[in-house]
Amino acid sequence: MCGIIGYTGRGDAIPLVLEGLKRLEYRGYDSAGIAFFYEGSIKVRRCKGKVNDLAGLFADEKPVSRAAIGHTRWATHGKPSEKNSHPHRSGGIVVVHNGIIENHAELKRSLVAEGYVFLSDTDTEVLCHLIHKHINGVPLEDSVRKALEGVRGAYAIAVIDEREEGKIVGVKKDSPLCVGIGDGEYFIASDVPAFLNYSKKVIFLDDGEMVVLTGDGVSVTTIDGSPVDKQVTNIGWSPAMAEKGGYRHFMLKEIHEQPAALADTLRGRFDLESGAVNLKEFGLEEDDLKTVEKVVIVACGTSWHAALVGKYIIEDIARVPVEVDIASEFRYRNPILRKGDLFISISQSGETADTLAAQREAKRLAAKVMSICNVVGSSAAREADALFYTRSGPEIGVASTKAFTTQLVGLYLFAVALGSAKSAVSADKARQLLQDLLEMPDKVEQLLSTAEVAEKIARELYEAPGFLYLGRGINYPIALEGALKLKEISYIHAEGYPAGEMKHGPIALVDEKVPAVVLAPKGPMHYKIASNIQEVKSRGGTIVSLVHADDDLVPGLSDYCFAVPDSNPYLAPVLFVVPLQLIAYHIGVLRGCDVDQPRNLAKSVTVE
Repeated sequence: MCGIIGYTGRGDAIPLVLEGLKRLEYRGYDSAGIAFFYEGSIKVRRCKGKVNDLAGLFADEKPVSRAAIGHTRWATHGKPSEKNSHPHRSGGIVVVHNGIIENHAELKRSLVAEGYVFLSDTDTEVLCHLIHKHINGVPLEDSVRKALEGVRGAYAIAVIDEREEGKIVGVKKDSPLCVGIGDGEYFIASDVPAFLNYSKKVIFLDDGEMVVLTGDGVSVTTIDGSPVDKQVTNIGWSPAMAEKGGYRHFMLKEIHEQPAALADTLRGRFDLESGAVNLKEFGLEEDDLKTVEKVVIVACGTSWHAALVGKYIIEDIARVPVEVDIASEFRYRNPILRKGDLFISISQSGETADTLAAQREAKRLAAKVMSICNVVGSSAAREADALFYTRSGPEIGVASTKAFTTQLVGLYLFAVALGSAKSAVSADKARQLLQDLLEMPDKVEQLLSTAEVAEKIARELYEAPGFLYLGRGINYPIALEGALKLKEISYIHAEGYPAGEMKHGPIALVDEKVPAVVLAPKGPMHYKIASNIQEVKSRGGTIVSLVHADDDLVPGLSDYCFAVPDSNPYLAPVLFVVPLQLIAYHIGVLRGCDVDQPRNLAKSVTVE
C-alpha cells in the first residue's frame, strides 16, 4: 500500500526514480509524484493516475538531477487528486509518506494557528509543516527528529531540503523502509524490487530508526541520534524474477511459478530417509515443540485461509489444539495466551499492519512467536522468535497465489515436526507424509498442463452475477479462498461456505444464473458433497466441480468439471486451489479487469 523510492548518487535520479515507481505499482495506488533537486531548488511533479501519466509530465523537458524522491499513493485521507498526491512541501521541505498520522487533526489545528496554510486533505502535510517549523538553521535530520516528537501513528518517510542538495532523510515506524547500497549511489524504498536492478545489498530499517543518505554514503541512527550498526543483507532474487517473463500478467506468471516455488520451499527443509523435519529452518529446537500445549495462528485475507487449513492439518497430524484468528480481531479482543502456547503469524509481506500488531501483542503476553512469511528482512521476520521463509520469490500481483500455496507447505512441515516431537507421528508415518509432500511440485505442474480447462469454464460463466463456492473439512477454507480470488480479480460477488451449511441460508441464492463451484475430493465426505450437489441441481443451479481424476460419481452430476491429481487429504488444498486461481484469473481478464492491480486493493496492507 503506497510506495516510496528515493535515489542519490552519480546517476540521473529522475529516470531511476520513475523506474522504481513502476516496480512498486503492484502495491496498489491511485496517484504518483516525484520531487528532485534542480538548479538550486526542488521541483515537484505529481498527478492523479498512473506512473506513465507522471512520466508524461517530463515529455517536453528532460531535467537532470542527482537526487530525487518519488511516491505512489493509495488514498487514506482525501480522495485521489493532484493536490492530495505526494510529494508534499512546506517552503524548502518536501516529504513523501506511507502510513497514517493518527493525531494529524490536532497537529493541523496547532499549525494553522501558527499561520501555516494547508493545500491538501492529507494527513501527510502536517509532517512537512512540522519539519519546516523546526528548521532553525540545523541539519535536516535534526529538524525531522524534533518534528516527530509530537507525531503519533505509523509512518515511513523520505524527506529532502533545498538547503542540503543530495541529502535524503528516512525514518521508519510501523511501515516498511529499506536502503539499497550501490557503487557510489544509494536508494531508499518501501520494498526491494524498487531498486533491485541496481543493488542487491540491502539494509532493512527497524522501527524508530533514521537513515541519512548522501552521495558519499549512508548512516543509520535511532530517532534520538544514537548510532546503529546495521547488517547488510544480500538479496537472492534476480531482477528477472520480478518481470512478467512472457506472460500476459504477473498473476498468471505467478500461478505458473508455483511448482518452482513449492520446490524451493521444500529444499533442505527435511530428511526423507529419517523422516525428520529440519527444525533449524523454523528457528526451533525439539524441546520448543515438546512443550507446546496449544497453537494460535493469526493472519489476514488469503493468509488467514492458509491458517484455517493449517488448523485442520496440525490438529489431525500432531493432535494439538489450534485456534485461528483474524489479526484485526485478535489485536483488540484481550486474547488469552499462556506459557506453552505457540503463536504463529502468517503474512506474505511480513509488513501487514494488523498481523504485526497481533504478533507484538503476543510477544507482550510472553508467548513464543513464530512467523511464516516470504520477504527476507521484513518486520515480522525480524521481530519473531522463530521464522519460516516460504521462498516464493517476489509476488507482484496483488492477489496472492504462489505465496498461499507455499504457506500451506510451511504449515504442513510444521505439523509433521510438531507431531514427531509430540510422539503423535511415527518415523514411518513422517517419511510417508514427507514423500507425499515431495511429489507436490510435479503434481501442480501436471495440473497446470490442463489449464485450458479453466479458461473454457471461465468463457462459459464470466457473465454470471454471482458465485457460490462450497467445500467441506479441510477444503472449506479453499472454498473461501476461491471466492476471495474471484471477488478480488473480477469484482463479481462470491461467497464461500461449508457445503453442509448451505441449507441454512445460502441455498436461497441458488438459481440458473448463480453457478456453484464445488470442491469434491475423494474421502469419507464424498457422498455428502454429492448430496449437496443434488440439492443445487434440483433448484436449477449450474455446477462446476473439482474432482479427483478417477471420480465416477460427481462428474455425472456436474455441468463443468476440472480433474485434480490425487494426494493425501492434507495436501489436497494445494492442488484444489490452483484451478480456482485460474478460473478467477480468466474471468477477470474476460471482464476487462486489471487483474494485477485490482481496484481499491493494495499488495501490502500496512495501515489499519
